[in-house]
Amino acid sequence: MRFLHPELGWWALAIFGAVALLKWRVRWRFAAFTSILPLKRFPRRAALLRRAPFAILAIAAACTGVAFMDPVIPYSQADIQSRGLDIVILLDLSSSMQEEMGSSQASAAHKPPNTPPGPTRLDAVKNAVRRFVRARRDDRIGLVVFSDNPYVISPLTFDHEYLLHYVDMVDDKILQGEGQTAIGDGLALSDYVLYRQATPNSHGHQVIVLFTDGENNRGREPVDVMKEATAADIRVHMVGVDLESQVKEKPAVQTLVRAIVESGGRYFDATNERSLLAAEREIDSIEKGLLTSRVYVRDVPVFQWFAIPALIALAAAVALRSIPYFVDQT
Repeated sequence: MRFLHPELGWWALAIFGAVALLKWRVRWRFAAFTSILPLKRFPRRAALLRRAPFAILAIAAACTGVAFMDPVIPYSQADIQSRGLDIVILLDLSSSMQEEMGSSQASAAHKPPNTPPGPTRLDAVKNAVRRFVRARRDDRIGLVVFSDNPYVISPLTFDHEYLLHYVDMVDDKILQGEGQTAIGDGLALSDYVLYRQATPNSHGHQVIVLFTDGENNRGREPVDVMKEATAADIRVHMVGVDLESQVKEKPAVQTLVRAIVESGGRYFDATNERSLLAAEREIDSIEKGLLTSRVYVRDVPVFQWFAIPALIALAAAVALRSIPYFVDQT
């Protein structure tokens, strides 16, 4: 324990000493029967018990002085409970994510001619992720990216400003030299992040949100990883970012979507920014659960440890003064 304002302790000590000196130097008169005062065997000084109100008042003053010094515990553990989820955002950084949003055949057919270039698929996904994170204030959210290999950018955290800072840093330079789509490996690493940071209340409230514009072409089979996620009661939502029609029709992609839906997740087909934001809002409406996170807190105030006893002691001293035995002045 340390004090944020230790200098106030000297003032409190000086005041306490002055009051004690005044009490010692002043002789108080006591109520008594005058007919028996001359007797030599009768004690002329008051019993120590009658000084109890002053002693208790001194304790109250001492506790008040310590409370004014603003005592704190330098480091402490605290459990934060919130009505939320554990969510891992799994972001595809394959080379195709640098293409313009709406460049797929299905999207291009509805695009007016001579339209200026729009944001890339990655930029559109980052905008949706920012809105999603800001809307989920009670959730622990982490970020995993993948291309040839998966990487943890941020573990699960309540510090969403920290997370958004790293979302802003994600670009086409972060995984230079890679360009394929290892969806299965990305799901496996997301499962591991959720497992390592799980709390007793996390079971059944863990979610992976996958943003991808392609099919798995490297690493583990996503369907096999989905079985592990289902066994761990982890829901997976997949957002197909401007997926080409021929990609959607591939058996491997359809099998993955079917496995996601059967495990309690949802698939969203986002062909433009508007549908991508609609998918983000739909995922935002999923149910919530109770989460507990243990954090380390610095300089935890504990003045109440001294303020409450001071109030109790003051009340006790006042109560004793109402008893005739302790009334020491006529």
